[in-house]
Amino acid sequence: MTKIISTHSFRGGTGKSNVTANIAAILAQKGHRVGVFDTDIQSPGIHIIFHLTENDITHTLNDYLWGNCAIEEAACQVYTADNGGTVFLVPSSIDPNDIARILREKYDASDMHGAFRDLIAALNLDYLLIDTHPGLNEETLLSIAISDSLVIILRPDQQDFQGTSVTVDVARRLRVPEISLVVNKVPPEYDFADLQQKVEKAYDCEVAALLPLSIEVAENASASLFCLRSPGHLFSQGVTRVAEKLQEEVVPL
Repeated sequence: MTKIISTHSFRGGTGKSNVTANIAAILAQKGHRVGVFDTDIQSPGIHIIFHLTENDITHTLNDYLWGNCAIEEAACQVYTADNGGTVFLVPSSIDPNDIARILREKYDASDMHGAFRDLIAALNLDYLLIDTHPGLNEETLLSIAISDSLVIILRPDQQDFQGTSVTVDVARRLRVPEISLVVNKVPPEYDFADLQQKVEKAYDCEVAALLPLSIEVAENASASLFCLRSPGHLFSQGVTRVAEKLQEEVVPL
């Protein structure tokens, strides 16, 4: 049974795509077949972390939504672990004309559901990660609604805290079976245990990891999968804990 996981943040700049990409790679290292959808069609970027260039991309999610290809034709194999675990990425187009067309013409958000289902079947996936657009729109709500697990990325920032409260409330109304919080870019001078306690109390929701604000991660600048390059780093250890939690069985509400 494939586990569908949405990763979301209420605002941009939380490091959501970086965390998503690294979770996918860690799951692959554990021997799983993992699909990743970049549904942030307005501002795609996760392909950069996987070193995927325009020349490597034949079809995109945009092409599928316009009826120009099957969804598996848009899937690029972007990482293979020594044990055979694999990550497949369905990128969104980075062509400004394609982005403008999507914004102008829109698309049927329900087509996304078909794309998820078809890719799972075509590639025999164990996990499907959906890298959502920040904020709450029709596509994001649909992705959250069909997910077995929702991972919300936030920073220790009052605007993020307020937005996350809205997302958690919506997810509970949609009866998402599993909701986890990941607090990213936590300054090293913070009391991590105290912050975790306060966040969990505020949302009545488990904090899967607190990831430190790190010069090393910042200098990496999304140029590679940081957790593979520096597995012993505190950031990598935290993301690994998130991946291991996602491997656990979902307990229905």
